Amino acid sequence: MDHPVYRRVLLKLSGESLMGDAVSGIDQSVVDGIAIEIRDVAALGVQLGIVVGGGNIFRGLAASGEGMDRTTADYMGMLATVINSLALQSALEQLGVSVRVQTAVEMRQIAESFIQRRAIRHLEKGRVVIFAAGTGNPYFTTDTAATLRAVEIRADILLKATKVDGVYDRDPVIHASAVMYNKINYDEVLSSNLKVMDAAAIALCRDNAMPLIVFNLLKTGNIRRVICGESVGTAVGG
Repeated sequence: MDHPVYRRVLLKLSGESLMGDAVSGIDQSVVDGIAIEIRDVAALGVQLGIVVGGGNIFRGLAASGEGMDRTTADYMGMLATVINSLALQSALEQLGVSVRVQTAVEMRQIAESFIQRRAIRHLEKGRVVIFAAGTGNPYFTTDTAATLRAVEIRADILLKATKVDGVYDRDPVIHASAVMYNKINYDEVLSSNLKVMDAAAIALCRDNAMPLIVFNLLKTGNIRRVICGESVGTAVGG
């Protein structure tokens, strides 16, 4: 039987991970598959917080590059993360998982406002907590939001689920000879400008000694493997 090596985990999912092979939007079968993996991890007794991006629906940075006001664009991106969070909540609830969505932007009709102590209490009661709307502030990515929430809930580790196996010395999609790191420290990531997470997120991890593992979400069972201590992806820390 699998035994988790982490008690409390923050899982970062990209918005793109929810759209499958589509150009944009939400592929319900993909969401259902991710929900099953999360249910199985929660069944191990792991306290699980989740941050979902919104890039499958709207990208604030891209829109601002086309002339939209950056602050407005970023708030629209925050709303996209709320849509994704509600979709994941629904899929989890249909599997019998107890879930709460907390948002950094108040919208009482559909979700709780983020309150650190309440979030921790939900986790202690075995509920999955999905943190939506980023940090609630423009100019900050959902990677930074994930790191912030991981620190706030005192997670044992931050897990970033991606479309590649881990952290590479260069883009493996473009460079077939790219080499993956098994382990790397925060300063190396920053100095080499590796596109793991944005620099603010990596610096926040470093300053708060928050360990990070980057792994491939597309391989079924990887979330469980990582949480049970198998050598999957790239460990970032130190």
